[in-house]
Amino acid sequence: MQKIGRRLFLGNLLACSAVLLASRSTRAADARIEVLVNEPIGTIAPEIYGHFVEHLGGVIYDGVWVGEKSKIPNTGGVRSALVEAMRRIKPGVIRWPGGCFADSYDWRDGIGPRNARPRRTDFWIRDETKDSDSPQVYEPNHFGTNEFLRFSELIGAQPYLAANVRSLPAKDFYEWVEYCNAPANMTTLSKMRAESGDREPFNVRYWGVGNESWGCGGNMTPEEYADQFRRYIAWVPRYGVKLAFIGSGPNSGDWKWTRGFFSRLAEKGEGSFNSLYGWALHYYCGSTGKKVSTEYTVDEWYELLGKADRMEPLITGHWAIMGEISSLPTKTSS
Repeated sequence: MQKIGRRLFLGNLLACSAVLLASRSTRAADARIEVLVNEPIGTIAPEIYGHFVEHLGGVIYDGVWVGEKSKIPNTGGVRSALVEAMRRIKPGVIRWPGGCFADSYDWRDGIGPRNARPRRTDFWIRDETKDSDSPQVYEPNHFGTNEFLRFSELIGAQPYLAANVRSLPAKDFYEWVEYCNAPANMTTLSKMRAESGDREPFNVRYWGVGNESWGCGGNMTPEEYADQFRRYIAWVPRYGVKLAFIGSGPNSGDWKWTRGFFSRLAEKGEGSFNSLYGWALHYYCGSTGKKVSTEYTVDEWYELLGKADRMEPLITGHWAIMGEISSLPTKTSS
């Protein structure tokens, strides 16, 4: 077989390229694009078009929640204009109560009669000595589990609850599942739900196990978080719902977090991966210009879109690590 040298190879390549370019130029006038509208290549998961609300600033109070007695038009205390706007964009899923707020939140504070619910220091407060009734300073807990799940139903979204791993024990997590999903009058907690006006179970499927556990959610190592994740989801009651547990994923391109978490899970055997439905990667595009979204220029919007484009390599990078670890031999779980 004749060997082709580098110079001959490059020469032939350039010659072929010239022929192709000439051929393309002669056909340029006949070029066209066909859009095959009846040949879909796949289904986009509706959960991708999800949203997120947190007890931060005016997002909840005076935002989502105005109260039943407000002069602002509302549906059961939820701002009606927001409900109508959200219905139009059809969110697949909506996450609550946070964010960093989630790992300071006790779900029991937000159930029962509102006038009997405790007032707590807001996670985001900047001055703990400030005396104020503002919900931006103190959390009144008027918007709790029942209110959020009704809001989700109003806008047609699947609820996604983020559990407190930093400051509550695992028992509180599975009892929150019980409160939301246990059949009517089956348990004390399901009776408490009914007493708050919701007799039938909410059947919440999506459950986040902590949030930003590498930072405000506990300042853990990935190995520490993997141990907590396994413990929190062990033997959680299903009540006929196919629960989807979502792990607290990495901060942007922190490959060590993903590798450490999945390597630790792998120590318990192949079955340990079956308990993880999703991996919540965190990436923030930030802001630009005057940092006022309603005043962005066209160029500033393109700048933010450029930052958002980084999601693709982040997803593929973390996915590759997950695939690498899941394909390794694992220790048989005893």
